[in-house]
Amino acid sequence: MARALQLAKRGLYTTDPNPRVGCVLVKDGQIVAEGWHRTAGAGHAEVEALKEAGERAKGATAYVTLEPCSHTGKTPPCADQLIAAGIAQVVCAMRDPNPLVSGRGFEKLRQAGIAVVNTVLEQQARELNPGFIKRMELGLPLVRCKLAMSLDGRTAMASGESQWITGPAARSDVQRLRARSSAIITGADTALLDNPSLNLRSNELGLDNALEVVQHQPLRVLLDSRFRVPATAKLLCQTGGLLVIGAEDSDARSLLAEQGIETLVLTVEQGQVDLMAVLKELAQRECNEVLLEAGATLSGAFLQQGLVDELVLYVAPKLLGGDARSLFNLPGLQSMSDQIKLEIKDVRNVGEDLRINAIVAATSGEPS
Repeated sequence: MARALQLAKRGLYTTDPNPRVGCVLVKDGQIVAEGWHRTAGAGHAEVEALKEAGERAKGATAYVTLEPCSHTGKTPPCADQLIAAGIAQVVCAMRDPNPLVSGRGFEKLRQAGIAVVNTVLEQQARELNPGFIKRMELGLPLVRCKLAMSLDGRTAMASGESQWITGPAARSDVQRLRARSSAIITGADTALLDNPSLNLRSNELGLDNALEVVQHQPLRVLLDSRFRVPATAKLLCQTGGLLVIGAEDSDARSLLAEQGIETLVLTVEQGQVDLMAVLKELAQRECNEVLLEAGATLSGAFLQQGLVDELVLYVAPKLLGGDARSLFNLPGLQSMSDQIKLEIKDVRNVGEDLRINAIVAATSGEPS
C-alpha cells in the first residue's frame, strides 16, 4: 500500500478534478504490475496496472489507494475490470467519498467473490486528496491561504511594494502549490497593485514533468466587487480559464463580457462578494483545492468567516518595520478570547526562507 501511495503522488499536479490514485498488483509475494491515474479521461490506476499485468492479474491481490469505482464516467467501472481480470483480493486504503461510488465498488467486488480489505494506511490516503474528499463530503473545496511575510509579520512596505520578500526557492515552491490547485483566488487590490499573472511557469516549477504540468493551468478567479480591474491587466490578458466575480452589475461588467471574459455576480450584505457562495460555485465547477493569493483584507475576510482550511506562510529573514503592511486585516478581535487558533503541522526551510504549514482549528469543514 505504501508503494501504491507513492505511485498516486505522481498524479499530484495532473489528475484534477479526479482524485490521485495508485495501484499495485501482487501475486505469489511478488509485484507483477503497477499503475497510477495520470489525468482525467485517461485510464484509472487499476486499469493501467491490469494492462501491464495481462494474464498475470488472475489470482493476484490488488492494492489500491481508493475504492474502485462502480459507475461509468469518462471510463468504464474499475470494479468490473478487476472482476473480469480474475483478481482474487482487493486491499484498499479508503472508501471513495463520492456518493456515486461510496461502498458500491466494495459491494460489487464482494458479490463477485473477491475478498475486500479496507482502511489500510487510510490517513495517508486521505492526505493525498484532501480537496476531493472535502468537496464530496461537504460540497466545498479545500482552501489554502498562501502569504509571504518578513520576520516581523509584514507583507509589503507602506507603499504596497512587495517584490520580492522571499527568495527564488520559495517562489518555486509557490508554483508547485499553484500546480496542485484547481483554482487560484485573488482580489482586486492585489490585481491593481501587483498586476500578477497567476499562471504556471514551467521554468520555475522545478519538476521533471513541468511541461506536462503547465498544460493543466488552474482556473484564475478574481474577486472584484465593482469590476474595477481593467481588461488590460495581466490577469485578464492571460490565456486560460478566468472568472471575474463581482457584487453588482455594471457597465464595467458588460465591457468585460464583451471581451469574452466570464463574469458572475454573487452579492452579500454591504455590497461585498459572498465568499461562501464563491466556494460553492467553485465546488460545482469540480474544483478540489483552491489557493488564495490575496492581500490582508481579502485573506482576513476568508479567515474570519471560517473558510480557510490551511495557511501556508513563507517567512523571510528580513525586517520591514512597523509602518509596513500587516499579514491579515482582522477587525473585531478585541480580547484573547477572540483569537483564531492554529495548529502548526510542518515547519521547514525552503531556500533562505521558512515555510510554515498550519491548519485552522475552526473552519467550515474538516481540516486537511
